[in-house]
Amino acid sequence: MVRDPQLAPTPKALQSDEVQKKLVEVVKDKLSGGQLTMYPDIGKLTDAHLVLVVREATAIYNALTIAIPRVIAASEPVGEQPAFLIIEYLEPARPGAVPDDEKLGRGLATIHRTAAGRFGFESRTYCGLTPQDNRWRDSWVEFFRDQRLQPLVDALSRDRALPSADQRLYERLMARLPDLLPSRSPVSLIHGDLWSGNVLFRARGPALVDPACAYADREMEFGITTLFGGLSPRAYRAYEEAWPLPGGWRDRNPLYQLYHLLNHAVLFGGSYGEDARRIAARYAG
Repeated sequence: MVRDPQLAPTPKALQSDEVQKKLVEVVKDKLSGGQLTMYPDIGKLTDAHLVLVVREATAIYNALTIAIPRVIAASEPVGEQPAFLIIEYLEPARPGAVPDDEKLGRGLATIHRTAAGRFGFESRTYCGLTPQDNRWRDSWVEFFRDQRLQPLVDALSRDRALPSADQRLYERLMARLPDLLPSRSPVSLIHGDLWSGNVLFRARGPALVDPACAYADREMEFGITTLFGGLSPRAYRAYEEAWPLPGGWRDRNPLYQLYHLLNHAVLFGGSYGEDARRIAARYAG
């Protein structure tokens, strides 16, 4: 993170190669002087992943009603200089302060009202370390089935020895998705990884970090918030007042939890696979 307000061009300005080069030089100078703090995992990112982080942050920044850290500068590795990402420092709320959950709920609804003509995103994104295929699709069911669930089932089969009975279970579920999900869904920009650890509370209100963006059915956003937390009852109420969710969304919600359970099963193993299998069995018929 960066605490120097002088390094604060707009995301659009960062598209200039000349500006990027100048920022890199300034950043190197400040790094050597101990004036900046680097994002701790940035050295693990590939060049392409680094670009995606900037694009995702810019997409949400442009839809901004609740804060996100502005991207100050980013660079791929140059010689012995590692890749880096420098973002705005967001001052946390004082201990004991009451979170502005209503503002979080209303702000999330506003982000979701940012629309596109199709489902997808301008580039691949990541949910944790898992790449997300964001090629544009007209059908939400096809996008969710073929570019979210199926790649994770394939990864489990390849890397976690998914039993053949479970493979057949997921095949049945995939075949039933057109009957389980709406045929027409509004296209909304979602954060994509909105668990409680990616929601910050500042003195000036809530902020979001570490997105896994896509233009999707907004119901997918709530797969992880209902699974691992992220929104309080007050935030849900404020969201519903700003833009009510469609009827039956809670009945469909476990299908979106399934994506994150499968992802955790791929990344971490453990009991996540069994939790995912129970949801699949419930809906596969």
